[in-house]
Amino acid sequence: MEMKERILTSAQRLIQQRGFNGFSYADIAEEVGIRKASLHHHFPTKTDLGLALIEVYSGQLNGALLSISGSSLFADAKLAAYIALYRRSLEADCMCLGGMLASEALTLDPVMLPGLKRFFARNAEWLTEILVEGRLQQLFTLTGNAADHARLLLSALQGALLIARATGDREAFDQTTALLVTDLMKKN
Repeated sequence: MEMKERILTSAQRLIQQRGFNGFSYADIAEEVGIRKASLHHHFPTKTDLGLALIEVYSGQLNGALLSISGSSLFADAKLAAYIALYRRSLEADCMCLGGMLASEALTLDPVMLPGLKRFFARNAEWLTEILVEGRLQQLFTLTGNAADHARLLLSALQGALLIARATGDREAFDQTTALLVTDLMKKN
């Protein structure tokens, strides 16, 4: 793995565990075995590192979403695969990078916010597509438009992950996500 990738991997893990304001270049330098000056060569500022991480993480998410969408699964199974992405973060004692950055939005350099906004928009767009697909398959019953339900799901999943991490109650995460899916599948 190239040094730049090692730096990004280390920084991503640190942000997902501690937050953007909870780590320093010294933490990364120690972890990857380089001097801070060498780290600044790759990413002159912490904001530069943050921008790169949002891009990389968004790319990882998009790859996962395309993989799920490209499968022959029904919409309910696609939604379950999406929820599993959050569950894996919880199992790794991490938060979604987007969620962690969103919690610190007021302290981030404003140049990072458009990328963060695109990250959440991509999640909501994908969820909207899956919800529409599920409605067409007669799997989901939506009481409003799909985009509103998508934002609700995204918010609930981010919140469930945050609360489960804070409380250590992984079962509550599973119960919350099960209730979200059950409510979508209720027939009027």
